[in-house]
Amino acid sequence: MNFIEQEIKGVWVIEPKIYGDKRGYFCEVYKQAEFDAHVGHHVEFVQDNESFSTRGVLRGLHFQRGEFSQAKLVRVSQGVVLDVVVDLRHGSPTRGHHIAVELRADTGRQLFIPRGFAHGFVVLSDVAQFQYKVDNPYAPHSEATLRFDDPALGIDWRIAPADMLLSEKDLKGLSLEEMTPEYLGF
Repeated sequence: MNFIEQEIKGVWVIEPKIYGDKRGYFCEVYKQAEFDAHVGHHVEFVQDNESFSTRGVLRGLHFQRGEFSQAKLVRVSQGVVLDVVVDLRHGSPTRGHHIAVELRADTGRQLFIPRGFAHGFVVLSDVAQFQYKVDNPYAPHSEATLRFDDPALGIDWRIAPADMLLSEKDLKGLSLEEMTPEYLGF
């Protein structure tokens, strides 16, 4: 696997080696020892999640607060998404900055997101199956949403707002300015 650290420290793009022939392909999508060696610390994933969405669905920007915050390892097993992470860590020189990475099933590319980040994606293909590992179980009382269209973030989602499909929760996300240390708990 090829590990590429992004402009925001701690965020990694991971590209698997894909071995293909006329029968199809094979690749390793996760190997604990190799992951730990490149990321620089042990991350113990405790839950795997999956979603299926259609073109224009935008999910995010989600995170869990306080002791329930989560690191994530995300990938697409069908389709194409634009995956976005925003640094929420107070005191970080990149607080409020974001990274947008296209994840495609045909490349196997993954993204590792450490704790302290909001995360979301928009589906660019007709359908997408999205899978992710987390290092802390889902805690509904800790769940929070950063507003996907906060002008302070300047995210280009590569889809017109009129073509986006969002949940009520995502439409009611808070602004970056509202992400105080007390609210975040990290």
